[in-house]
Amino acid sequence: MTPKKILNANELSIILHRLSYQLIEDHGDFSETVLIGIQPRGILLANRLFKLLSNNKEFKNVDLGFLDITFFRDDFRRSEKSLKASTTNLEFSIEDKTVILIDDVLFTGRSIRAALNAIQSYGRPKSIQLLNLIDRRFSRELPIQPDYCGIQVDSRLNEKVKVNWQENDGEDSVYLINNKE
Repeated sequence: MTPKKILNANELSIILHRLSYQLIEDHGDFSETVLIGIQPRGILLANRLFKLLSNNKEFKNVDLGFLDITFFRDDFRRSEKSLKASTTNLEFSIEDKTVILIDDVLFTGRSIRAALNAIQSYGRPKSIQLLNLIDRRFSRELPIQPDYCGIQVDSRLNEKVKVNWQENDGEDSVYLINNKE
């Protein structure tokens, strides 16, 4: 089965702009809000949203950070393959702020659970919200739902949603891929 293209570059751009406007509507000048991309793939989405927000003169002080969840995952010691940790970069306080956790694909919810555990090592936010580009809504193992969602994709467990970014993959696109191939 050939991979099915779910989003092309233009559609992805429209969704990113919509998500950035939703954030602006809900968080005003971002003085009480921080954006945190979950390593590794959430940082690419977080960077794109940060650029869109920063291009607006009213939002020059948006805080952007990156969170590594490697050692907070529940499968950390279950694999024989050693996991490679990424870096956490939070050069601001999250204390009493609204944290927007950003990841590309919401699947089982386990990565988000790990991120919720990891973020508590850095303070106590006022609230935490979740932004995902893709919500694979029928595959959840934990009761986690996004506050901001690009699109919902209905997929089977043997399928994978692959988000490509121009910076890493040479194109902006989203594909549905059969894992059996």
